Amino acid sequence: MQTSLNADFSRPAAMDIASMEWQASPSPTVWRKRLDLVDGEFSRVTSVVRYDAASAFHPHDHPQGEEILVLEGVFSDEHGDYPAGTYLLNPPGFRHAPFSAEGCVLFVKLCQFAGTGREHVVVDTRSAEWQAAAPGVERLPLYEDERFPEDIALLRIAAGADLPAALTTPEAAPRGLEVFVVSGCLKSHADRLNAGAWLREPKGLDRSFTATTETTLYLKRNHLGDKSH
Repeated sequence: MQTSLNADFSRPAAMDIASMEWQASPSPTVWRKRLDLVDGEFSRVTSVVRYDAASAFHPHDHPQGEEILVLEGVFSDEHGDYPAGTYLLNPPGFRHAPFSAEGCVLFVKLCQFAGTGREHVVVDTRSAEWQAAAPGVERLPLYEDERFPEDIALLRIAAGADLPAALTTPEAAPRGLEVFVVSGCLKSHADRLNAGAWLREPKGLDRSFTATTETTLYLKRNHLGDKSH
């Protein structure tokens, strides 16, 4: 059984879910593609997760919190139903019994929120108010709290526009960043990040990216300083 993957957070890492096979989870109707993993099954992990129709997990706690971005379908728990485009931050100590009636695909980060006093966050990115961030670029903040180091956002980049360097340079992300391409494509010289590509850089990006088509991406910054975040 795999116990670690891209577990050295001082090193760059990249994965592309398009080239990966689905792997079994503790539930026979829930599948996953892991992007990073530290110290085994119930630990810090970043993954893309697929719920088959009529899937359910037993009730469980999240002592170190959980992040979810719904990519496809409808994800549910006893607190509500969350269609594609919903972002959730379940803080440390959160408990739920997740399920999906019709099936869904999620981007999920577990055990990455040290500290107490975080709020439960639900953002419907389809109806939320995006903010202009640069020419051809809009930004939607998902989580920012001055008590904690990380900030999380979605970026929507028009075809031909650049990923804003002001958000991604080593100066802007001295404690690292992660990018997950939700849709579209980013290009940097010979490198292409298509939908499903994931990139983790410990000191921010030292190269530029341009959207080849309208692109939406998840951006998390300044959370890699130690393994408790």
